[in-house]
Amino acid sequence: MELYSKVCFDCNAVITKSYSTSFSLGIRMFAKELRYPIYAIYGFVRFADEIVDTFHHIDKKQFLDEFKIDTFKAIENKISLNPVLHSFQEVVNKYNIDHELIKAFLHSMEMDLYKSVYEKKDLDLYIYGSAEVVGLMCLYVFLNGDINEYEKLKAPAQSLGAAFQKINFLRDMKSDYLERGRVYFPNIDFDLFTESDKKSIQDDIQKDFDDAYKGIVALPRSSRLGVYCAYKYYINLFYKIRSLSADTIKERRIRVSDKRKLFLLTTSAFQHKFDLF
Repeated sequence: MELYSKVCFDCNAVITKSYSTSFSLGIRMFAKELRYPIYAIYGFVRFADEIVDTFHHIDKKQFLDEFKIDTFKAIENKISLNPVLHSFQEVVNKYNIDHELIKAFLHSMEMDLYKSVYEKKDLDLYIYGSAEVVGLMCLYVFLNGDINEYEKLKAPAQSLGAAFQKINFLRDMKSDYLERGRVYFPNIDFDLFTESDKKSIQDDIQKDFDDAYKGIVALPRSSRLGVYCAYKYYINLFYKIRSLSADTIKERRIRVSDKRKLFLLTTSAFQHKFDLF
C-alpha cells in the first residue's frame, strides 16, 4: 500500500505541474511533508473542474454525479483505483477534513453546468464552494487538523480564496463569456463592461486581500511561505489588471511573466527567511 499511495501522490504532482506552474512553484515552498497533501487536493479539484469546463463530448452531469459517488466511496473505503481519488481520500481521512466542504465544492461545480448568469446570492455561494472551501481544505493540512487554530484562521483563508477566484473571473472574462456563455459578476453586461464596473469589482477584491493577509502572517512557518508566494503572485496579477482599461480586460487574458514569477518567488523567500512580512 505504501508504494501504491506514493505512485498515486506522484500522479497528483504531475497533474499540478502540468496544469499550473504558478501553484507548483508555491507548493515547492511548503515544508516537504505538506507538498503531497496539497498536490492531492489540487488534483481532486482540477479534475472535477475539467469535467464541467473541458469534457464537452460527454454527459457532464452524469460524469460529475459518478465522480461525486466515487469520491465519497473512496473516503469511506479508504482506497480507490482512481489515483486522484485515492490520494484525496488519504488526505481527507488523515486530517479529518469536513465532508461538508467537499460537498460544497462539488455543488459549485454542478452550478457551472446549468448557470450562465449569477446573481449576488448565487455568486457568493459559488465562490464559497469553488474557491473558499479549497483554501479551508488546505488549512486543515497546514494546521494538522488543529480545530481551534482552524477557527481562528478560517475567515482570512476564505477571503484569500475569494480574492483568487474573483481575479480569475476578471482575467478569464473573455473566454468565460465567449466559450462558455458565463458572466459571473452580478449586474454586469460583458458587452457594456465599464470602468465603473471594473473599479467596483477591484475594490471588493482589495478588501479580500487586506483581510486575507492577516491570516497569512499567522500561519505556521511550514506553510506560510507557500501561501505568501501564491498571495504575491495573485496580488501582482491584480495590480496588472487594475492598471489596464476595462476594454483591455475584455479583449485579452492577462498574465504574469515567468521572469516576474521567479522574481516574486525569490523576494518572497528572502522576506520569509528574515521575517519581513
